[in-house]
Amino acid sequence: MADNSITYEDFVKFREFFYRKTGIYFEDSKRYFVDKRILERIEATNTGNFRGYFNLLRFQASGDELQHLINAMTVNETYFFREEYQFNCLVNSILPYITKTKTPGSLIRIWSIPSSSGEEPYSIAIYLTEYWTGLKDWDVEIIASDIDTNILKKAKEGRYSPRSVQYLSEGILKKYFKPLPDGDYQISDDFRQAVEFTHVNLFNLTDTKPYRHFDVIFCRNLLIYFDDQSRRQAAEVFFDALRPGGFICLGHSESMSRISSLFKVRKFPEAIVYQKPEEL
Repeated sequence: MADNSITYEDFVKFREFFYRKTGIYFEDSKRYFVDKRILERIEATNTGNFRGYFNLLRFQASGDELQHLINAMTVNETYFFREEYQFNCLVNSILPYITKTKTPGSLIRIWSIPSSSGEEPYSIAIYLTEYWTGLKDWDVEIIASDIDTNILKKAKEGRYSPRSVQYLSEGILKKYFKPLPDGDYQISDDFRQAVEFTHVNLFNLTDTKPYRHFDVIFCRNLLIYFDDQSRRQAAEVFFDALRPGGFICLGHSESMSRISSLFKVRKFPEAIVYQKPEEL
């Protein structure tokens, strides 16, 4: 018979393990949420109790169960054109600055992490198409990454509820989405092909090493789930991923200045963003 009890010591042991693996730290106030997810996975894996399940998490060679648990533990709450002022900043200030230093027609690379179910990277693609007159003169690559493999599948499908698209104008909705019989909306195939979705754990160097030479990174409302040390680690990953002079956009409640001195604060008319210093 399954032992459905998780002690505080179990919770602390799990919290430290999950933190090392993902950089996400669960405060005591999150214990009910964490215990509930662990108990669900104990039942799903037939491991009987916390000890058996924790051994599976630590020693399973494939890492499949850890990924299942990560998918269960991560929050994916977003919608199209969220914090739109930053897309405005991208089009009106960041990209004009970046293109001054590039050869016309060369590649501009944008990284959206976490991608969640795709609203942010697809919003970037739509915004560039609608509002950036320079798009026709440049080759733009949009990479979108997340630690949650289930949410990446959803993002690739590009299917959204009315709530996800509620802040889009009727014109944009009609232009880029197809209404489905059940009331959802499907983003056009052109945009699904315009964004490349990849699985990345920011705290796995094997995952992040290939991510280099980006001009812009959008990492919004992720760092709020990390503690100070994890934030600094994430900042270093982003610093290495950006080309000199590249920019990172954070969520409205996040400040790189409080995390790392690696970046310069850039105050554009539309938004405050952070820049990797140019090469001397």
